[in-house]
Amino acid sequence: MALSPGTSRAAAFEARVPGSKSLTNRALLLAAAARSASTLRAPLVSDDTVAFLNALVELGVRVERTGGDDVWSLTGLGAGPVGPARVWCADAGTAARFLPPFAAAGHGDVLFEATDQLTARPVAPLAEALRQLGADVTTGPDGRLPLRVRSQGLDGGTLSLDGALSSQFLTGLLMAGPLMRTPLVLTVHNLVSRPYVAMTTALMRHFGADVAGEDDVFTVGTGGYRGADLLIEPDASTASYFFAAAAATGTSVTVTGLGTGSSQGDLRFVEVLKLTGAHVQSTPEATTVTGTGQLRGGFTVDMGDVSDTFMTLAALAPLADAPITIRGVGHARLKESDRIAAVERNLGALGIHTRAGRDWITVHPGRPAPARIACHRDHRIAMAFSVLGLRSEGLTLDDPDCVGKTFPGFHEELHRIFPQHTARRGHR
Repeated sequence: MALSPGTSRAAAFEARVPGSKSLTNRALLLAAAARSASTLRAPLVSDDTVAFLNALVELGVRVERTGGDDVWSLTGLGAGPVGPARVWCADAGTAARFLPPFAAAGHGDVLFEATDQLTARPVAPLAEALRQLGADVTTGPDGRLPLRVRSQGLDGGTLSLDGALSSQFLTGLLMAGPLMRTPLVLTVHNLVSRPYVAMTTALMRHFGADVAGEDDVFTVGTGGYRGADLLIEPDASTASYFFAAAAATGTSVTVTGLGTGSSQGDLRFVEVLKLTGAHVQSTPEATTVTGTGQLRGGFTVDMGDVSDTFMTLAALAPLADAPITIRGVGHARLKESDRIAAVERNLGALGIHTRAGRDWITVHPGRPAPARIACHRDHRIAMAFSVLGLRSEGLTLDDPDCVGKTFPGFHEELHRIFPQHTARRGHR
């Protein structure tokens, strides 16, 4: 049975959100490049992070997993890897964007391959940037995977990059910068998802890199990385679903370890929830969202910097009292799926009126009808519409297990807090 607004108004829960994928995979690469050993505590263990870890092993990095996967210890190479090697990226976009620059900073021949879903996503801007830095790079048709890097190290120097498609191209190049022969001066235009780049540069400094610039021009010194210990904080993108569930159901949800000092830009999603009428309390130790069960609409919000959470808001929007317009998310069309189109079609299947353009979508209020949600193998579609399912009878997912990409235990945790959640029950 779907929950009625306000049913559990006084109820308070603590959501057990696993570690950040963005922090885990960035830290894995930096540890792999470091001159000494590193320890990652509470890393995310999911399809994407395990694929990234296995790729590093293929590149010659020594990894030890202990404490039931609570601790990952890596012995870094102190440089780029030495080929030949063949790397399987699976569905992990970060592997396909972060690891080729790392390989190009080393020596030899490295081939990167992936699933059909990831192969459909572009890598041409990254390939061209690596060519300008001195590597021999070939790609598949239309500038997509498979990608082959033949290199004897990267020169460094000046480079210009269009950041409109993905901030991950910039991130991969920045993280390879300390391994280059001369300092890298990188100018980026039309950068999307800027908070992820700030996260990258902060982590690079944590591992001893010399990097300056937080706007459009970045300077990265040579000198490599030193090993470091890092506690991975909970994933802010994943937390958005539990915060949204609190707003929708009139409950209170706290995520401990995700507070005001977080380096994750997607925690700003709670500021968006304030626009819907939810109450937010943030301390250095935790963030709590408390909903009224009644959602306000009638606003427009630019979510370009927190685009991984735009679907969370879009899935909530039918429950609001007026239309909600989300702008600045055109680059979300090039993720695991065309996320704007996927949201538009799924809401349409539920009988919800929407309008959309290249980089925006407007969702009107309505009562969702029973329907089967097409997940497109996209974890964020499955998780976002699971939240709407807490207030909507008959909403099912065609691929509930796709959440394994970032949170294999998502449905169990949502059901623990909200027992009416039934997305995994017989809807394959």
